[in-house]
Amino acid sequence: MKELSLNILDITKNSVTAGAENIEIFLIEDEKGILTITIKDDGCGMSEETLNKVSNPFYTTRTTRKVGMGIPLLTLAAEQTGGKVTIVSSTNAENHGTVISATFDTKSIDFTPLGDIIETVCLLIQGNPEINFLFIHKTPTLNVKLSISEIKEILGEDVSVAEFEVLQWIKGFLVEQYNNVQ
Repeated sequence: MKELSLNILDITKNSVTAGAENIEIFLIEDEKGILTITIKDDGCGMSEETLNKVSNPFYTTRTTRKVGMGIPLLTLAAEQTGGKVTIVSSTNAENHGTVISATFDTKSIDFTPLGDIIETVCLLIQGNPEINFLFIHKTPTLNVKLSISEIKEILGEDVSVAEFEVLQWIKGFLVEQYNNVQ
């Protein structure tokens, strides 16, 4: 994929398919230029068998195609910069879900650009308004946070976060935070 935001979109859509009600997306970059992308959900989780196969591009649970490139492409992008991908998943009834973390050296010549993360987050919200997304992006000079559960609390039950005016506000809220780089 040409942008990490597309990897984030793909991996997060897997969380949606897994029945997650809460999805957290963290982008944390330290002062050394190491970016860690973490996607955490409370979906059904993956069995040990699936977890062992998920890095194989010729394995997928989808019936519409015979390949599953999301995790392998994310792994390739991370490893090209000297990073790695870790996946932890549980199907335990009390503590189910999946956490995928990928680290990247942003100073590497092979670092894939982040891309339009604002549009990616807005697209995820628009397509899945029932899910409580938490998005946090921190760098040494940036601190962006968006909590859909907090927005839903303010809006009440009668207004969807997928309504045009709400999405426009969300987009503007994110743009404002990104423009307030210290």
